[in-house]
Amino acid sequence: MNTATSSITVVGECVADAFTDPARSAAGQLALSVLPGGSPANTAVALARLSTPTRFLARFSNDVFGTLFRDHLSASGVDVTGSVTAPEPSTLAIADLDETGQATYSFFADGAADWQWTTDELSTAPDDTVAVHTGSLALVRRPGCSRIEDYLAKASEHATVSIDPNVRPLLVPPAAYRERLHAWCALADILRLSEDDLALLLPGATPEQACDTWHAAGVRLVVITLGGHGALASLDGLRATVPAPTVDVIDTVGAGDAFTAGLLHHLAARGHLGGRLNALTLEDTTDACSFAARVAALTCSVPGADPPRTEQLAPRPAQAHRPRGHAQGT
Repeated sequence: MNTATSSITVVGECVADAFTDPARSAAGQLALSVLPGGSPANTAVALARLSTPTRFLARFSNDVFGTLFRDHLSASGVDVTGSVTAPEPSTLAIADLDETGQATYSFFADGAADWQWTTDELSTAPDDTVAVHTGSLALVRRPGCSRIEDYLAKASEHATVSIDPNVRPLLVPPAAYRERLHAWCALADILRLSEDDLALLLPGATPEQACDTWHAAGVRLVVITLGGHGALASLDGLRATVPAPTVDVIDTVGAGDAFTAGLLHHLAARGHLGGRLNALTLEDTTDACSFAARVAALTCSVPGADPPRTEQLAPRPAQAHRPRGHAQGT
């Protein structure tokens, strides 16, 4: 594989993330600052900023937010030429940050452009695509979700498939994700999710139990991010934990998306993408997750989903990792 020219394709939504702006608010008025977001879009931006050739397939509204999304992605080096200009409105999310920087959202998404994919709009992934990543709302909202699943099935013939469920319970009931999760695991080579996702998808299960469940459904690599406790990686049942770097957290918006981008970037740079991860080892996985954790930590150190560029990542210091020994069921 020629890793210098291979690319990653990301499919999914853009979301206008609106944050309250107390400095500009007044009595009887609430000022908002709007930033481009959406889990797949954030991942595409983070990948491109890490110097991975990245295509983003989206349905951009022709409203003011759609222009914001295109400009933001293009400025980060993302190729958006395969995306669609759509008449439907953009998806809007109002974010409320607590004192720790954790965000909760209110969504305005009914009838939005992001979910209206047609079969003609999603064709076969280009031959130089070594991985296709998707997830979040676009993979679960009708009618477009079934078209994305079909696209993944075709892409898997020559590309690694990566999925991040990124459950949004205020907009889609978690049961809708649970109904499709086993089918996604059968399609995917990589499943990356958060501990919050885990609690919604498999209530009461430990991370290790969840990994075994999803391995049995077909996915080879499961990575569960655990916030300040780092991440658990499970490759065919072999486990390793990776610590989270120490950082002054401004907010956690886009941190999981940045982790996913760091993981895919590291795997692509070492020639592991473009198939079924057959040559991937637990040591390779741990190195990739350690790099991804650093990308996520830097994203937490600035406001909003603003992932770092390659030059912001200093050489990685040697770290002791804690593999959990032998395989524990697949």
